[in-house]
Amino acid sequence: MAEKKKRVLILGCQGRLAGSLLKCWSKFQEVTGLARPALDVSDLKSLPRILDDLEFDVLVNGTGLTNVDRCESAREEAHIVNALAPGVLAECASRQGARLIHFSTDYVFDGKKREAYSEEDTPSPLGFYGTTKLEGERRVLEEDTRHMVVRVSWVFGPTKPSFADSLIERAMREDRVEAIEDKFSCPTSAEDTAKWLEFFFDPSVEGGLYHACNSGHCSWREYGAKAIELATEAGLKLRTNQVAPIRLADMKQFIAPRPVFSMLSTRKLTAATGMTPRHWHEALREYIFKKYAPISSPS
Repeated sequence: MAEKKKRVLILGCQGRLAGSLLKCWSKFQEVTGLARPALDVSDLKSLPRILDDLEFDVLVNGTGLTNVDRCESAREEAHIVNALAPGVLAECASRQGARLIHFSTDYVFDGKKREAYSEEDTPSPLGFYGTTKLEGERRVLEEDTRHMVVRVSWVFGPTKPSFADSLIERAMREDRVEAIEDKFSCPTSAEDTAKWLEFFFDPSVEGGLYHACNSGHCSWREYGAKAIELATEAGLKLRTNQVAPIRLADMKQFIAPRPVFSMLSTRKLTAATGMTPRHWHEALREYIFKKYAPISSPS
């Protein structure tokens, strides 16, 4: 007998990560996606009513106010969306006996540790974005042991342009592109994340806090340089194949503080799933060739 499909409800499905999950999981599961205006997680009064009228085995929260600088000025909105709403979603999922998969960030750390952070390391966010995301984590995990918080970093995927895409597009138009050379983290393939997390559709698999990203780490400049290299290999005609270095301190337009070292260890994820994340080089190559090689090929 074929295994019964899971009913998966994805919120924020127009986002880069959630949109990719919707695309990947729809091939094998019964997946529904919701986004504004059909569902606004900042409306805490309407949120439970809407979700209680729906049926799902897995609820995925891909919403959030992720503009770290805006979070410094729009603090009330950031607190509602990033901190309070996840708690409400966790309660709604618990009432249905469902698992909530909630996404968080490497920005819960201060970046002073020069090696990968594990789930056991104590968070210490530098800015209001990380502060609200950390509170959201706590509310989800305190509600139900079945629920999951998944920290990700530097996500790229097919449903919405990422840093890599924007740098490639700039290199197609401009003679000079640049990226920060002294901030380090781990790129994350949204499509790989879909494969890792589908393992947790099984309710017998332990919930809790997990880090999910591809293996290896880099600076923003190294990430951009690899994207440019792969785009050139894929056949795109670029005006430059170099990425000039700039320093984090020179980014005067940044309002919020950013952690310098925020690499994430995925040992716990591998132990739970048996899957070791592939290197970000490999994942980025697959993504760029799939997206850009058809563009560069003659029709």
